[in-house]
Amino acid sequence: MSVLCISFRIDYPDYPKAGLFCPRGDRCWEEIVIWVRKKTGTPIVRINCVDEANIFLHKHTMFAVGLFDKFEGPDYEEFVKAATTDNEIQFVETCNPEIANILFPDDKSSKPFLGIVKKNAFEKEKILQFLSDNKFPLVPFLTEVNSVKVYACEKPQIYVFAEADNFKKLLEPFQDVARKFKSKIMFVFVDIKDNNLAKPLLTLFGLENSEATLVIAFDYKTGAEFLLESDPTPARIEEFGMGLLKGNLPLFYKSQAIPDNKDADILTVVGKTFDDLVLSSSKNILLEIHTPWCLNCETTTKQVEKLAKHFKGLEDLVFARIDASVNEHPKLEVDDYPTLLFYPISNKSNPITLPTKSSSKDLAKLINKHLKEQAHDEQHVAKEEL
Repeated sequence: MSVLCISFRIDYPDYPKAGLFCPRGDRCWEEIVIWVRKKTGTPIVRINCVDEANIFLHKHTMFAVGLFDKFEGPDYEEFVKAATTDNEIQFVETCNPEIANILFPDDKSSKPFLGIVKKNAFEKEKILQFLSDNKFPLVPFLTEVNSVKVYACEKPQIYVFAEADNFKKLLEPFQDVARKFKSKIMFVFVDIKDNNLAKPLLTLFGLENSEATLVIAFDYKTGAEFLLESDPTPARIEEFGMGLLKGNLPLFYKSQAIPDNKDADILTVVGKTFDDLVLSSSKNILLEIHTPWCLNCETTTKQVEKLAKHFKGLEDLVFARIDASVNEHPKLEVDDYPTLLFYPISNKSNPITLPTKSSSKDLAKLINKHLKEQAHDEQHVAKEEL
C-alpha cells in the first residue's frame, strides 16, 4: 500500500524512501544540463559524502532523491526506470541518511525547501506520477520561466490574480486551501499587473481591465472556464475548488454590461440578455453576429441598418446585434464572422443562416419569405387548436 506523507521532517525507520524537493527558483540552463545528462546515459547522480551533497544542493533547484540501503533490488530498478523516463527532474541516490538529511532538511532548517516523502510506492509509473504531482510549489507564482510548464499541467487549475505586493499576505491562506486539493487541483498565483501573463488569461473572461483580486479556473480536458463571482475568501475558494472537482460549477460565459436599448432600431444583445431578447422573445429575430477584428463586418452592419429601416414598424420582426468577442452563450456557437441568423418565432432552437454576401435587396426578399412562412405556420397551428 502506498502512503503519501507531506512533511518538513524526514526520518528513516525503514528503506527505501523517495522524496521530491523544490528549493525556490528556476533556471533554464539547469534543465538543459539535466536533459543532456540523461540522454547520454547518466540519469541518476550518486552522492557519497557530505561535501558532494552541499555542492549538489547549491547547484540544483529541484530534484528527486532516493534513499536505499543498497543500490540493487526491484525497488531500486523501478527508481532507475523512472529516472531514465523523466527528462525534467534530476534524480539523486544515496545510502547515507546524513546525506539525505542535508538534501532534505528537517523543519528546523532555514532553507526554503518543500519536502514531500512517499513510502512503499517504488514502481516506475507511481514514481513518475508522484513527481508530476509535486514538481511545483503548493501555490507557484506564475513567471515567464515556468508558464509553459504550468499551462501544460493536465490537472484542473485555479488562478488567483492579485497585486504582487499582496502575495505574501494572501499566500498562507491560499496555501491552506491548496493543501486540501493537493494532487487534484493546481493553484497558481498571478500578478494582476503583469500584462504579459495576466492580461491574456483575464481577456478570456472580459476582465482584462480589472484591478480587484480575482479567482478563475480552467479544466483543460474539457476546455471549460469558471469564474468565482463572489468575494474571494479562503472559504469561498475552497467551495469553488470542490465544485470544480465535482463538476457542478456553472460554466462561465462572457458578457458585457446590459445596455439601454430604449428607442433603438437595432437591439444590442449581450451574453446576459441573449435568452430574454432572442430565445424567449415572442417575435422573429434577425441577429447580426460580429467582432471588432472582422474585415467584412462593417459592410454587413450597414446592410442590417438599411434593412432595419426598411422593415421598421413590422411588429413581429426585431433586428439585433451581438459582439461575439466579448459575449458568449451556450446556444450561440458561431465560428465565422459576420454571421446573420434568423430566429423564427416557431423554432428558436434552430435559427436559419442568411448569406452575408447577398445584396440588401436579396436579403430583404429572404426575410420576407421567412416571415410569410412563419405567418402560414401560425395560421395552421391556430386552425389545429380550434
